[in-house]
Amino acid sequence: MGQITFSEAEYQNKKRKTRREIFLERMDKLIPWNQLEKKVAHYYPKGQNGRPPNPLSSMLRVHCMQLFYNLSDPAMEDALYEIESMRCFAGLKLDRLPDETTILKFRHFLERHGLGKVLFKEVNKHLEKNGLMLREGSIVDASIISAPSSTKNESGQRDRIGGPPEMHQTRKGNQWYFGMKIHIGVDDTLGLIHSIDTTAANVHDIVPADKLLHGDERRVFGDAGYLGIQKRAEHKHRKDVSWFIAKRPGTRKKLDADKLKAEKIKASIRAKVEHPFRYIKQVFGYSKVRYRGLSKNTNRLHLLAAFTNLMIGEKYLLA
Repeated sequence: MGQITFSEAEYQNKKRKTRREIFLERMDKLIPWNQLEKKVAHYYPKGQNGRPPNPLSSMLRVHCMQLFYNLSDPAMEDALYEIESMRCFAGLKLDRLPDETTILKFRHFLERHGLGKVLFKEVNKHLEKNGLMLREGSIVDASIISAPSSTKNESGQRDRIGGPPEMHQTRKGNQWYFGMKIHIGVDDTLGLIHSIDTTAANVHDIVPADKLLHGDERRVFGDAGYLGIQKRAEHKHRKDVSWFIAKRPGTRKKLDADKLKAEKIKASIRAKVEHPFRYIKQVFGYSKVRYRGLSKNTNRLHLLAAFTNLMIGEKYLLA
């Protein structure tokens, strides 16, 4: 064992844990590292030629921290140099830290092999083994994630960054938005995400709804944007599914007391789908896209969804 540095010695002797340390310890316990590393190891370079790669376990942990705190590649490198708790989480020492290029290349490696989705599925398998991923009912919903736009062109219109139709503008109420949509399907008990799709912001919520259902549902909940979903061709084979779709505000005003009560019950169940959006946008800070194209953002969102599921199911996993 090498001699410890001054920063490590100070870190070991401090009197209280910071919120960052508490959060990192929490995520360290929740994430099934061995299962995730096995999935990535199949594609990870073995270092037979040239310079040996950084340890997979450290790079995966660095990438996860980058997503926890929504850091750019240079900011992640700086954080590793400055913050001892982050180095401890990744199992790294000051004498050999990955630079921003190494961090970037690892992210590109995950994107190239579509490993965000693979790791998301692996986390869901882990939850299913623990009896948390129930499959009888689903709730579907969508949320807009904003993107930076530019009007510095001849027409003065907003550019579709990343190339059409990757990002687009859309109107919601009286407000205009520019960016993409994340569509999710969650189970109607704990609100764990089982399906994800992404589109440009102007795509109607009902269009990708078929990709959000796993096929074993007996009931499906959705807001008024999904009215008429059962009549679409892609859902006509779902004969045994009960569709609980919210009424429009104008229609609700005309309902009697019993039907209004039923609407409130549907709304209380449907509210579970908002919790994952809160984790993705507020806890992990992904209320604006970081990349131009849908593909890179989708890879990142799958991992954020995996972390979200672990945090929602935390009290059951650690019980």
